[in-house]
Amino acid sequence: MIDTVKKHVQSLLDSGQITAFLGLKEENGNVFPYLFKSVEDVENGFSVGDLNGPGQARYPLAKLLMRVVKSDAENTYGALFRGCDERAWNELLKWNQVNAPERVIKVGIACPEELAQKHECRKPFPDEFVAGDKTEPVGNVSVQEVMEKDLMARLAYWSAEFDRCIKCYGCRDVCPVCFCNVCTLEQDSLIKTGDIPPENPMFHLTRAVHMAGRCIDCNLCTEACPADIPLRILYKKVAEIITDEFGYVTGEYGESKSPLNILGSDPGHTSAND
Repeated sequence: MIDTVKKHVQSLLDSGQITAFLGLKEENGNVFPYLFKSVEDVENGFSVGDLNGPGQARYPLAKLLMRVVKSDAENTYGALFRGCDERAWNELLKWNQVNAPERVIKVGIACPEELAQKHECRKPFPDEFVAGDKTEPVGNVSVQEVMEKDLMARLAYWSAEFDRCIKCYGCRDVCPVCFCNVCTLEQDSLIKTGDIPPENPMFHLTRAVHMAGRCIDCNLCTEACPADIPLRILYKKVAEIITDEFGYVTGEYGESKSPLNILGSDPGHTSAND
């Protein structure tokens, strides 16, 4: 897979179709986001992550790409897109966080079945990709397991999970569709002085509501959580409610927007009260 993707990226750079490519680089055993600016640059350390291993390198590339495009109003960029990256990008477009989507060339890869199963991915491939094979979408087994519990058992389950939270804000920081300039969870008007971050369960319940109609089900929050709290289950259930009540599915390409998306036509709006 990596050779196919590498050659494709080098072709885009060599032909001048893109100024740089946002992807992954491996160096000294570590994989991290990197902006490749030349064919030679791609030759050294280019990576698509350890797709089949236990330590898959996954990052919110769509949000990083958004920042790159915002910082440069002229050039065209390429970027590595998995299925979740594409869903995040589509949602950022709908929330008016990207002003010039035509200046982005996607280089898609399909995730292997093992990775799709681990994250219960609803679509483990972008609409178009240059490497990998389509695998079947995975159902919401973990959500169903929790919802089969009675009300008091669910309360006990989530209370125990939230009590492990160390409030590191990792779930917020890694989220590809968390783009507010001012975080609700840090506003003095909503949280009494000296109580930042807010106590559980308000921290996670507030964030879950904020993710309604926005979460694209990438599972990065769970993966980043040092306390192993299954946050995806919570956000996935909230997304199901939005779909059931309003018929909106996050991350899908098209003109439809979340019923909670009230940003209108202002592309510069990044209020915490969106």
